[in-house]
Amino acid sequence: MTGYQSPAGFTDRIDAAGAVAASLSEILALTSRPDMISFAGGMPAPELFDADGISEAYARALTTPRRVLQYSTTEGDPLLRQAIAERLSRQGMATEPYELLITTGAQQALSLTCAALLLPGDVVLVEEPTYLVALQCFALAGARVAPVRCDGEGVDPSALDEAVRLHHPKLLYLGPTFHNPTGRTMSGSRRHAVASLAARYGFWIAEDDPYRELRYQGDAEPWIASLPEAADRTVLLGSLSKSIAPGLRLGWLRAPAGMRRACATVKGATDVHSSTVDQVAAAVYLTEGDMDGHLELVRRAYEERCDALLGGLVHSLPAGSAYNRPCGGMFLWARLPEGYDATEVLRRASGYGVAFVPGAPFFSGPADRRTMRLSFPTHPPSEIEEGLRRLRLAFEHDSTT
Repeated sequence: MTGYQSPAGFTDRIDAAGAVAASLSEILALTSRPDMISFAGGMPAPELFDADGISEAYARALTTPRRVLQYSTTEGDPLLRQAIAERLSRQGMATEPYELLITTGAQQALSLTCAALLLPGDVVLVEEPTYLVALQCFALAGARVAPVRCDGEGVDPSALDEAVRLHHPKLLYLGPTFHNPTGRTMSGSRRHAVASLAARYGFWIAEDDPYRELRYQGDAEPWIASLPEAADRTVLLGSLSKSIAPGLRLGWLRAPAGMRRACATVKGATDVHSSTVDQVAAAVYLTEGDMDGHLELVRRAYEERCDALLGGLVHSLPAGSAYNRPCGGMFLWARLPEGYDATEVLRRASGYGVAFVPGAPFFSGPADRRTMRLSFPTHPPSEIEEGLRRLRLAFEHDSTT
């Protein structure tokens, strides 16, 4: 890997964001062979898309072409805001349509939040490790990023208290449910603790929640945004990418009025509004399609694939490795024994036709180079078993050289 080459004439923020992107693109370049079994990409299973239902939704949307092919409002199509608000309300987050801003994916929702809230030099606290592309957003905003220690339940409240007093952050970024990259879910007690600290110290929270509807074990934890202590300072970010299809490029944010208006102002200056026809088709699908039936199918398949991965890791990773057992989402996090570097393992593994993402790029502080992220949705159990066989061969090769 050659590293990131800074282009002349661009800002330091572009350089910083480009370095983050390069660390991942060089890794993913190793996974592009057609015969590769890849546990690397964080993508939903394409064969599970409800293509017929989505096609029908677009056909229904296009029965009013003069409306759906025209400009729309920056805040989003009223039908889609209504549909998402009703779905959130049924799940326990009482929401009115006006409380939502429709975005071009949850990634734009985070970018708008950063643009509305952060000034260069402001501090953002993040879980360690954290979502790689979020680090790009913070770099582009010129923010300083500081990590907060986590364990299997999420952010350690005592570590968060210490980090807040040390860094005086403007924002805390969290992925509390089926976290990317670790797959963990923050416990209810930790969520209450985080909300209380936000109320005490006055920092904002960005609660990134694209995987919530992919739970296949246990009961849902409350949104941090739903807790009274944090309701006035939490931006909830959501997406239709994992629940319907990423090609729609539709997400949303739910925020207090002042923040929502600020984000709408930024969006209006960025892309005016998200695609009208895609919004209306998504609204039709949410209100008239079999969304719940589709999600049940997806959850059953992902649970089966997660079980296949978990069942084979004990025989495929070297003795002394550790890994978690997610209860939903798309990711599993593993840590190799002392002496291993996951990036070097990937080089060998790719030669055997199997890939994953090393954990190092997800760290904002000193990286744990023994960690690796494994994504399981895009392969059926038989392919997962073959991928694990190849991974085992890579480690056996290492032990004999």
